Amino acid sequence: MSLELRTIAEGLRFPEGPIAMADGSIIIVEIERRSLSRVAPDGAVTPIAFPGGGPNGAAIGPDGKCYVCNNGGFNWHETTETGLRPHGQASDYSGGRIERIDLTTGEVEVLYTASDKAPLKGPNDLVFDAHGGFWFTDHGKVRDREVDRGSVCYAKADGSFIKEVIFPLWSPNGIGLSPDETVLYVAETFTGRVWAFDIAAPGELMKQPWPQSPNGGKLLIGIDGYRGFDSLAVDSAGNVCVATIYDGGIAVIPPEGGTYEFLPLPDALPTNLCFGGPELRTAYITYSNRGKLVAAEWPRPGLPLNYLNK
Repeated sequence: MSLELRTIAEGLRFPEGPIAMADGSIIIVEIERRSLSRVAPDGAVTPIAFPGGGPNGAAIGPDGKCYVCNNGGFNWHETTETGLRPHGQASDYSGGRIERIDLTTGEVEVLYTASDKAPLKGPNDLVFDAHGGFWFTDHGKVRDREVDRGSVCYAKADGSFIKEVIFPLWSPNGIGLSPDETVLYVAETFTGRVWAFDIAAPGELMKQPWPQSPNGGKLLIGIDGYRGFDSLAVDSAGNVCVATIYDGGIAVIPPEGGTYEFLPLPDALPTNLCFGGPELRTAYITYSNRGKLVAAEWPRPGLPLNYLNK
């Protein structure tokens, strides 16, 4: 199957974290611009806030505000041939944090700068559960001769509680929940793997033993070839739809793992997708290095998200 794509907006500065709103607009982060922005249906782009650092994944919380994983910033490299791409930890790196942004006023609040175990290094993406808390990945940062090991944390939306739940992971990026919220999915970028963790309670996992698992998860898939996993969305059938970088596409992975479908895209760095539109049948996809937001009709409805589609 191939996707029929249409361009919604261009000229964006490394867009990520799309959120399809009820009014037809799409909220995105522009990581290089260090902004949270709104894209109107006609493609007009309006800044909402400039939190600085590196705003990355985003999600609407139970209070209607936008919760943002801020990775603290990247250095950047840009050419006509390859477009814009991040290049290691920013020279003015400002620390990883979780922020809450008022979509009306643009006010930015910092909720968390550390878990119960360590400072946050490069928060990347997040997903809210039905209990009002959220799971998020900390991708870590890459420096010239060092790389942080990553983690997954669970936190409350009011800023009162955070704890590290999974450590270590290698470049954790996309994160999502199964339709019944009994399974947490985590994608690793550099390994091309997706892990599935059984959820016992909010912020609690039933982990697999070592050495069968290095992190407590079950391996859902290890992808073939030179492909990396970025962020993800889950559809209504429970398929884990992962933006796949380097060769560019969407990997559609069934909830039981095994054989997956690969939908190629005409861009090397599709980084994220979300579902919106009537019956959640439209996939909105970010082409980060080329600065585009595109859309395509999806073969199945997306999974409704807590506090946004329900």
